[in-house]
Amino acid sequence: MISLAGRDVLHSWAKFVFTGIGLGLLIGVTLTMAGVYRGMVDDARALLNNSGADLWVVQQDTQGPYAESSSLRDDVYRALLGLPGVARAANVTYFTMPVRRDGLEVRAMVVGIVPGQPGEPGYLVAGRQLTRSHYEAVADVKTGFRLGERIRIRRHDYEVVGLTRRMVSSGGDPMVFIPLADAQEAQFLKDNDAIVNERARTAANPALNRPGVPGLLEAVQAAQSSNHNVNAVLVQVQPGSTPEQVAEPIRRWKHLEAYTREQMEEILIAKLIATSARQIGMFLVILAIVSAAIVAFIIYTMTLGKLREIAVLKLIGTRNRTIAGMILQQALGLGLIGFIVGKTAATVWAPFFPKYVLLETGDALRGLLAVTLICALASTLAIRVALRVDPGAAIG
Repeated sequence: MISLAGRDVLHSWAKFVFTGIGLGLLIGVTLTMAGVYRGMVDDARALLNNSGADLWVVQQDTQGPYAESSSLRDDVYRALLGLPGVARAANVTYFTMPVRRDGLEVRAMVVGIVPGQPGEPGYLVAGRQLTRSHYEAVADVKTGFRLGERIRIRRHDYEVVGLTRRMVSSGGDPMVFIPLADAQEAQFLKDNDAIVNERARTAANPALNRPGVPGLLEAVQAAQSSNHNVNAVLVQVQPGSTPEQVAEPIRRWKHLEAYTREQMEEILIAKLIATSARQIGMFLVILAIVSAAIVAFIIYTMTLGKLREIAVLKLIGTRNRTIAGMILQQALGLGLIGFIVGKTAATVWAPFFPKYVLLETGDALRGLLAVTLICALASTLAIRVALRVDPGAAIG
């Protein structure tokens, strides 16, 4: 049986091999799509790991700084530090915007942090952490920035003093860390014309510009031009305390929302990237159907080309099981070649994708099993045709 399948493949090896390569590229795309989904999940988990937080305290009735907008006053963290079980608490801001460098724009998530507190990068690959309160930045290497380079965020220039790796948002955008005060200003900064118009509106309001109250107008304008809001407070709990124990009084008495690591991961993975996951799942189903159709068509065509040879085999007494096994082996061989080509192609081109592609061994093994089943099912049509061949056709 093995000899029959091998000899038949050698007889038309070029067609067999090139078909396997084409099928392999299709399988490579399938493995890459699975890797894209795995990369999205890994990006979400990396975002949580890099924050260094056990709890995310955000605005009440919101789902946190990553899934939706959240705004807190920047003095909330002081009240949290006095709660039992809280070891450290620090303000943080997140917003995505183009960061300019030498006329080029890089889309990045800008993170405002307090140096030395939760939220700063856990490690660096070059340079140092932020030490000054203004105009320094630590960037992920994916941005393409270099040490000592000047980048522009809104109106101000920042010097890149450190580089880190795998610090990305849930959408895969690289992070740029700047001091909290600068991030607060940049997040809500208005353009000059808007500021002038706002001051004119304030001055035209009789309640805010009363002649008998000197300094009132200046105080109101100063309050309007400053920002004292943050997106979240990152909390680390003391040893011996659980995040849920610390979160319960925050929700009850501080009128804020507090999420543990498990709850935040649920928000990011099950809700934020759920639509993308379903879309990738649909692509995988379509690619599996196309792969099955290709294998079925090729094996069917090869079987039609040797109907007389199959009739001869039947005439000399070859059992149907042997003929079916020959066709099944050819289908499985085609799938094996395709899988090897696809796995190799996916490994080669994955690093060049703009988003992180995580190729896991488990996915590869499941892919191999799926390819085997698809090829086995696809060969049934050709087997049915072969088994219906009349032995008399060999001498007809």
